[in-house]
Amino acid sequence: MASGAPGMKDVAALAGVSVGTVSNVLNRPQLVSEATRRRVRVAIDELGFVRNETARQLRAGRSRTIAYVVMDAANPFFNDVARGVEDAARAEDIAVYLCNSNQDAAREREYLERLREQRVQGVLITPIDPRGAQLAEMPGRGTPVVLVDCQAPDATWCSVAVDDELGGELALTHLLEAGHERVAFVGGPRSVPQVRDRYRGALRALAAAGRPSSALVLLETEALQVAEGRRAGERLAGLPAATRPTAAFCANDLLALGLLQAMTRLGRSVPADLAVVGYDDIEFAEAAAVPLTSVRQPRELLGRTAARLLFEEAAGGAGHVHEQVRFRPELVVRASTRVRR
Repeated sequence: MASGAPGMKDVAALAGVSVGTVSNVLNRPQLVSEATRRRVRVAIDELGFVRNETARQLRAGRSRTIAYVVMDAANPFFNDVARGVEDAARAEDIAVYLCNSNQDAAREREYLERLREQRVQGVLITPIDPRGAQLAEMPGRGTPVVLVDCQAPDATWCSVAVDDELGGELALTHLLEAGHERVAFVGGPRSVPQVRDRYRGALRALAAAGRPSSALVLLETEALQVAEGRRAGERLAGLPAATRPTAAFCANDLLALGLLQAMTRLGRSVPADLAVVGYDDIEFAEAAAVPLTSVRQPRELLGRTAARLLFEEAAGGAGHVHEQVRFRPELVVRASTRVRR
């Protein structure tokens, strides 16, 4: 036997059959008699043979893998979406690669190039820029793409998203109805489409209530992470008391949790000194020291739906009709907000 991992030739030699027969046992067992199949299986077990699935897929021109490129793997929101993707993929006997762009455009581009080289069946992505040139090239090069948690820029894409403008409107309307006159919007960078849409929704709520846009104080962050929420809390606490917002709408729950931590460290009470609303309604939102009011997204459903669209596009070829699915968010009210009297 040749050195290294055993190959199909080794299996054929031990079983006393041709390499073609071994291939049939692995790929078209119905063409081989039961006795021969048994002999080949015994040889496979004895040698510890493992077939090169990647090479087989490349010869066939079709992979049994897809990839999901997330914006921030540290955010539980994306883990929940990925769980939905995995559930749908397992039902189709397809494996999932999880890639983390970490909100880094260069890193995202590197992943897209590697995935194209790997000839994955398709790519799910929460993009940093849905209009990026490299992303736009992927379908034309034979790799279907579905945008996740991001609305498609036009009808040439499949996408699954939540109406983030409506989500921002729900959050601000809740705070305005609770009696808050000045509200901080904590989020950024605004180049991220979800942040931009949630901010627009908040402004829409102010306009509907007849309030000036100056009632929304922008505290832009560099990322959507807990540490940035803590820094925003320190900035907020440092504003003059006469003009300091009495409530904050955070662009995601990680920022809101960081803001809660900052308020606790500074001796401020939530919601008495500052009411806080997050976005996503991750599991930690309800488990926080002060349970967090949040705008809920159907996280696992987003993942399952996106995977379904990707499989349909991969199977449909040129005849595929792109679909843009948009879910409605839901405001979940908890202890971090209250009516001001």
